[in-house]
Amino acid sequence: MSEFNRLSEPTEWIDVEFVERQRTLEFAIQVGIQLHLARVSLSNTKQYLERLGVERSRTAIHDWVRKADLQPDSDAEQNQSPVDETVIRVNGQRHWLYAAVDPDTNQFLHVRLFQTRTTQLTMLFLRELREKQQLTDVTFVIDAATHSKAALDRLGLRFRVNCHGNRNSVERVFREVKRRTSSLSNTFSNTRLLTADSWLNAFAVWWNRYQS
Repeated sequence: MSEFNRLSEPTEWIDVEFVERQRTLEFAIQVGIQLHLARVSLSNTKQYLERLGVERSRTAIHDWVRKADLQPDSDAEQNQSPVDETVIRVNGQRHWLYAAVDPDTNQFLHVRLFQTRTTQLTMLFLRELREKQQLTDVTFVIDAATHSKAALDRLGLRFRVNCHGNRNSVERVFREVKRRTSSLSNTFSNTRLLTADSWLNAFAVWWNRYQS
């Protein structure tokens, strides 16, 4: 499906309560966010909105994504949750993207961007994941990384080491994330870690919607 065909999809899933003034129509903001998350560059998104009679800067469009504060969610009951991390670049610097994925739907359960990879940060990610998804009886599927096993041990959580099987769902999602972020060369240029983290969470919400 063409990325611009995404405009035919509903936009009500994008909450624009953050808009304080009626400078821009809510629908235009929703369309701008949806286009940008669907791999349309900021420049092309700006040009499309101008055809709708809405003139806003690329910075403003990028800020819409951040201010919307979209967070991935899933109402599916998980008995297994693959967890992994991968490297992406923000302002040319290596950062670690942590993600947990539902292996049955390929939907994100939680994503988080960190400047480094440690046992303590892995524990923080796992705590946030369990609180957000209310996971109480789940087995985490991980690779053989020492920091992952140490974090799960310290939290007293069940886990299984598996470099294939259900963990492939995380790898498939990571490949798509890397494809999207590499094609949007201006997404993470001259931006802060929190802004990049907001964009990735918003992308996860968009991704989840079109996996259902």
